[in-house]
Amino acid sequence: MSQVKRKIEDHGVIGDLRTCALIANDGTIDYFCWPELDSPSVFSALLDSDEAGLFSLAPQWKDARRQQLYLPDTNILQTRWLGNEGVAEITDYMPLCDAVDKQPRIIRRVKMVRGSARFTMRCAPRHDYGRANTQARAEHGCIEFHAEGQPSLRLAATVVMTLEENAAIASFTMKAGEHAEFVFGSVDDPHLDHIATERCFHHTLHFWRSWTNKSNYRGRWQGMVSRSALALKLLTSWRHGSIAAAATFGLPEELGGVRNWDYRASWIRDASFSMYALMRLGYTEEAKNFTKWVGRCVENSHYDEARLQVMYRLDSGTELHEMELLNLSGYADSMPVRIGNDAWQQTQLDIYGELMDAIYLANKYGEAISHRGWRYVMNMVDYVCDSWNQPDAGIWEMRGEPQHFLHSRLMCWVAIDRALRLGMKRSLPMPYERWDRTRSEIREDIWNNFWNKERGHFTATRHGDYLDASMLLMPLVRFVGATDPDWLATLDAIKANLVSDGLVRRYNILETPADGLKGEEGSFAACSFWYVECLARAGRIHEAHFEFEKLLSYANPLGLYAEEFDIRGGALGNMPQALSHLALISAAFFLNRKLSGEVTLWQP
Repeated sequence: MSQVKRKIEDHGVIGDLRTCALIANDGTIDYFCWPELDSPSVFSALLDSDEAGLFSLAPQWKDARRQQLYLPDTNILQTRWLGNEGVAEITDYMPLCDAVDKQPRIIRRVKMVRGSARFTMRCAPRHDYGRANTQARAEHGCIEFHAEGQPSLRLAATVVMTLEENAAIASFTMKAGEHAEFVFGSVDDPHLDHIATERCFHHTLHFWRSWTNKSNYRGRWQGMVSRSALALKLLTSWRHGSIAAAATFGLPEELGGVRNWDYRASWIRDASFSMYALMRLGYTEEAKNFTKWVGRCVENSHYDEARLQVMYRLDSGTELHEMELLNLSGYADSMPVRIGNDAWQQTQLDIYGELMDAIYLANKYGEAISHRGWRYVMNMVDYVCDSWNQPDAGIWEMRGEPQHFLHSRLMCWVAIDRALRLGMKRSLPMPYERWDRTRSEIREDIWNNFWNKERGHFTATRHGDYLDASMLLMPLVRFVGATDPDWLATLDAIKANLVSDGLVRRYNILETPADGLKGEEGSFAACSFWYVECLARAGRIHEAHFEFEKLLSYANPLGLYAEEFDIRGGALGNMPQALSHLALISAAFFLNRKLSGEVTLWQP
C-alpha cells in the first residue's frame, strides 16, 4: 500500500452551496468537482497522485509549522505557516452562488504577515475525473484550461504566471504586509477579468456569520455544534434544496479495501436526519426547501407517488448508475474508485420513517403541510402499511440477500406514528383505524420476532442473533423507553460487542451474511454519537459525557468528521459526512440539556 501524501483528516472544506473543494494543510486543493458537487472532478490528486489534478500554493519553508482554522462562524478557511523566517497565510473561500447563472469560483488570497518568503504556485486541472486531455494556454495574462466536451476553466492572478506541461505555475517573493490573489473559475466568468475581491470577501463573510447567528443553540460545545451546522449547510444545494450525504466520492472505509462509494447524492434518510438537526438549531428555511425538493423527487420517481427511491441526484433526478474509474489508483491504493451509486435501485423501507419524522417536525416548527403534501403523505403511509413486512437492503445498503431488518421495521412504525400524530394535530383526513392497527401490528412484530430470549436482547434481523448499531435509534425515535430493562440489556450487549473505547462499529462483518462485500471497515462516527445519546438518555450521564469528549477529540483540527474512524481515531470514508455531523448535534443537544437539568418529557 502506497503512503498517502495528504491524509483525509488533513483537509478543510470550502463551498458556495453549489459545490465544495477540499484544501489540505499544505495549501493544496486536491479535490474539487466543477461546476456542481456531483459534476466530474477537475482536481483529483486526493484519489491518485498529483498528476490527477491539483492547485498547490505555499511558501518555500522547510520546517514551518502549519495550521488551519476557519474565520469564526464562517466557512472561510485560513492555512497558516509559522516559521523562523516569518508568518504567511492563505485565505480560501468561494463566493456564494446567489444567482442561477453565476459560476462557482475559488478565491485564494496570499498574505505575508511577518518576515518574507518565496512562494510557488502550480494549478493543473485535469478534467472529467482525470480522464480528459486538458490543455492549457495563456490568454491576456490569464491561463485557460480546455478539454474536449468539458467546461473550460481559467485562472487569473495578480502575479505573473507561465505555462509548464499544461499547468499554470508561478514563483514570487513577498514581504510583510504584501498580498497576492488567485481566482479560479469559468472561462466565461466576467469576475475573473478584473480581480477585485474585497467586496466578494465581505459579502461571503457576512453571509456565513449572519447564517450562523440564526442558531438558537447556546449550550456547551457551541463551537463544535456551530461547525457541524456549517458543514451541513455546505452540503445543501441553494438551487435545489437537497442535501448531499458528503462532499466527496471514493474515499475508502478501509485502507486498500473495496468499500469506496460516491456520496455526492441526496439520500432521503441522511437528508431527513440533517433537516431534523438543523431544525433543532432553529434553521427552518432549509426544511422548507428540502420539503419542496422531496415533492419534485416524488414527481420524478420511476415508481408511483407512494413509493420513493432510496436516493436521488441533487437536482431530484432519479438515475445514479454506478461505474468504476479505472484511471484512478484510489486513496492509499483503495480500489475501485466508484462514481454513481447502485443503491438507488435498492428497497430500503426505513426511509419513510426518517422522512415522515422530518415532515412532522417541519410542521411543528415551520409551515403547515399543504393539501398536496398531505396527499403525498397519505399515499406514502398507505404504501408502508402494505409493505412493512417485506425484506429489504436495510439502512446500511447491504449488497447480499434482502433481510427482515429491525431498523427497517422500526422506521416503518415511526412513519405511521408520526403521520397519525400530524393528522390528529392538524385535524387532517386519514384512514385512522387502518394506520393505528398497522402501527400496533409492527410494534408486536418487533417485540415478538426481534427479541432473542436466549441472548436477552434485541437482534438486528428477525429471529436472528447478531447486533447492529442502528438499533441505538430505538429509544431516540421513542419506540422504547430509554430506561426500559429490555432496552438497557440491548444497550449493554451493543457495548460489549460493537464498542471499543467509545468507537462503535455498525456490525460485525463476519457475523453478517447480508453484508456481501470483502474486507473490513472502521468505526462509524454517527453510531458513536448515537451511543453517547443513548447513554445520556439512560441516565448514565458521566459515562456519556466522557465518551462524548473523547469523540470530540477525534475531529480533525477544524472540527470536521469523515464517515468513519480507523483504529487510531484517524479519518476514513467520505468527508465531511452529513450523518456524522448531524449525530454530533443531536448528542450535544440532549447531553447539554441533561447536564443542565433541563430535560423534560417529549411533547408530541
